[in-house]
Amino acid sequence: SKMTNSPAEVCTIFSNLSALTTVRLMRSFSYRLLNLDLSGLARWQCPSIFRAIWLVTFAALSLHAYGNAEQQSAPSNLHETSKREAANILVLGDSISAGYGMNIEDGWVNLMNQTLIQRETDWRLINASISGETTTGGLKRLPELLQEYSPEIVVLELGGNDGLRGYPTAKILDNLLAMATLVNRAGAKPVIITMRIPPNYGPRYTQDFEAVFAEAANQSGAALVPFLFESLAVSEDLMQDDGIHPTAKAQPLLVEGFLPYLEPLM
Repeated sequence: SKMTNSPAEVCTIFSNLSALTTVRLMRSFSYRLLNLDLSGLARWQCPSIFRAIWLVTFAALSLHAYGNAEQQSAPSNLHETSKREAANILVLGDSISAGYGMNIEDGWVNLMNQTLIQRETDWRLINASISGETTTGGLKRLPELLQEYSPEIVVLELGGNDGLRGYPTAKILDNLLAMATLVNRAGAKPVIITMRIPPNYGPRYTQDFEAVFAEAANQSGAALVPFLFESLAVSEDLMQDDGIHPTAKAQPLLVEGFLPYLEPLM
């Protein structure tokens, strides 16, 4: 039998076929090619010519079949790589977030992470907190942390150690504003947690100190979280002996208190 398709028609057909169909046509095409009538010459008279033609045709069609197979597998690979990676929430804090007096796994940051995992969210907290950290220390470390983790939200839980050391409130405000500015420039959302110090520092300083956090949030546009430990002071087993750090038992309560302020930003 003779082939009815011209070379142009064959190319058009194969350019639109799947890999499986191409393989099937390869078989049929090769059978037809072996049965061609080359001006009355028998196949046994010119085996080299037929062998060369058959090999070239088979190679071309095999390459086309491989290309189609690659194209068909590409959407699956593309889908896998396009899955959204977890969004980072950076927590830059002091001993309150570093789990002072307890295992770090029992701290509120880790418990918050477990809560987000249970809710099957794409958000994860990264704890960059250090016991004894001040706003000055946090400001120095923040640029590198922003570059390393590319967070979408940054929680600033700093200032308590500044107040306990009697640092000027104007300096604390400047540092908080500088950190919030860095966060905003990085395309992330800053969150400032309000802190308090014991009343023995005097009413004027303690009031000015607490007002710093609201002022920093107002000037920078950061989300403001109120002081979360007030309700913990009513129970002795919720505060450590120093009267400053919450116990492990209080950590789930901190998660419950903080989460409503965090959720709208996620």
